[in-house]
Amino acid sequence: MSKIVLHGRKVVGGCAEGEALVSQTTISGWGGIDPQKGVIVERRHPLRGQSFKGKVLIIPGAKGSSGGSGAFHAARLAGAGPKAFLFNEMTSKMALVSVVAQVPAMIGFDKNPLDLIQTGDWVKVDADNGIVEVTKKN
Repeated sequence: MSKIVLHGRKVVGGCAEGEALVSQTTISGWGGIDPQKGVIVERRHPLRGQSFKGKVLIIPGAKGSSGGSGAFHAARLAGAGPKAFLFNEMTSKMALVSVVAQVPAMIGFDKNPLDLIQTGDWVKVDADNGIVEVTKKN
């Protein structure tokens, strides 16, 4: 299996690993996810019906209101939240989601994670040291 290493910046510290769920489009936390099940329910989203529970969620950033942070917080409390976030665009919404989800989160990568990581790849996130290791599924 091939491995890829990315270097980035910590938003929220910690280490986690899990299967990747990659979305090329943003997800609305408020009304776009079912926080009790950890499932994307946003109407026209390409990943509608997919679960992010226990996965490393890789997204471009956040959209919608800052209320989405409450939805990801509820998902964490329900045991249905993601294990980590990797994202490209830092906004106050994404920072808030990262902090209230209380999972490792990173940004500012030397290579675009959306171009290199695919859903199903195994991802180890070490936000404290700014390292992401990706084991390709194929």
